[in-house]
Amino acid sequence: MSVKSFFIACALLFFAASEVFAQQDPLFTNYMFNNLYVTPAFAGVDGVTRLTAFYRNQWTGYQAFGGAGGAPITQMVSFNTPIYKLRSGFGAYVLNDDLGPQNNLTIQAMYAYHLGIKDNKLSIGVKVGAFSQSINGAEYKFIDQNDNSIITGKESQVKPDLGFGLFYRSEKYYAGIGFNHLLRSQFDFGANDVRNALENHVNFTAGYFYEMSFDLNFQFSTLVKTDLNKTSVDLSAIAFYKSKMWGGLGFRQSEAASVLLGYSFLKDRSLRFGYSMDYIVKAQDAKQPTSHEFMISYELPVNPGSGKKIVRTPRYRH
Repeated sequence: MSVKSFFIACALLFFAASEVFAQQDPLFTNYMFNNLYVTPAFAGVDGVTRLTAFYRNQWTGYQAFGGAGGAPITQMVSFNTPIYKLRSGFGAYVLNDDLGPQNNLTIQAMYAYHLGIKDNKLSIGVKVGAFSQSINGAEYKFIDQNDNSIITGKESQVKPDLGFGLFYRSEKYYAGIGFNHLLRSQFDFGANDVRNALENHVNFTAGYFYEMSFDLNFQFSTLVKTDLNKTSVDLSAIAFYKSKMWGGLGFRQSEAASVLLGYSFLKDRSLRFGYSMDYIVKAQDAKQPTSHEFMISYELPVNPGSGKKIVRTPRYRH
């Protein structure tokens, strides 16, 4: 089976499912600019050193239990760089996901090896890190106050985490797959009856670039997330004008429609700012209707001593 056939088969498998699964890992509407989070194999693939930060406020204004808050807020900072002498790349990120009474903090480091296939590139990556989960039992409301599994105070645990992935890139399209939480670490917080495990998750992403003119380019992309039981699908289309500004639309299966905007600053367009807004189209009674997400990224100047001349292609500068 060819590499292209492999990714097509994966995509068909994931699209066959139709149910949306509950959020365990945080989601990002600007996922097409955050492939390092989707799969560790993206580390160093685009040949530039990049720092990126995300801030997401989901269901802005959501209040639980009559005003106790609880709207999910996610922050992520990542670093990504090629290692030319080893034909590979290194990446790392820190992610904080605040879910009201529960907080998840993840620190991951990843390494990817790059294989040239004619004019294309296949990357194989692995990530290792730690997953910290904290719970404040005082913010929960329990039906059975005598339940032995109840956690009354603040508890935290740290567990190891492991992931693996592949990423394939050509001039006009890309496809990647990432496998998360392979260790299925469990958090019991000292209670024998509690078995809160990290579920295995698979992320599949793909994109296609279409050049309408010298100044106008389009990117069509998708992200499929599954826990091998239920599946969520994101679709998006973005127009880039003169490689300096962009705007597009997105849709998250059975959940939200999105607007994405962005602009590149500085002469070499190395500083980028992105914004997206989601509007809930299903089950508004259980959520607030809008979510907001901000992205900022900076590409460090190319080191002349690297021996590699970088030809900047806007479609890969995410």
